[in-house]
Amino acid sequence: MRMRVAYLAGGFKSGWQDQLLKIEGFKFIDPRSKELRDGEKINMPVQQYGQWDLHFIRNSDIVFVYAEHDNKSCIGLSVEAGYAKGLGKTVILVLEPNDTIKNEYLVFLTQVADITFSNFEQGVDYLKSFSI
Repeated sequence: MRMRVAYLAGGFKSGWQDQLLKIEGFKFIDPRSKELRDGEKINMPVQQYGQWDLHFIRNSDIVFVYAEHDNKSCIGLSVEAGYAKGLGKTVILVLEPNDTIKNEYLVFLTQVADITFSNFEQGVDYLKSFSI
């Protein structure tokens, strides 16, 4: 049986992805990696950046979406979650109450999620249930 592929959608500031990368039984696609080539920071035009994301979402089994409380736009993760759901991928959403965006706007994200948690650890535990 092949290892499940999980794409990690969400902000880059807090480093939340590092906690997930330790989970066994998955191949993780971490979008932070597209910003580095041979350890050097690269600048990628927005069209290339978006295509990179969509390519790896197409090639994943699960998309783990983390909408942190201090994410100021959630636009990128919203596009990624909707695209993943349109492709029939499993979408796990962690939606924290937001400090800057009205929560009633963010609730729309739950419409493209297979399951939603308000707590990061609960979302991580659920993701682990898909490991091989």
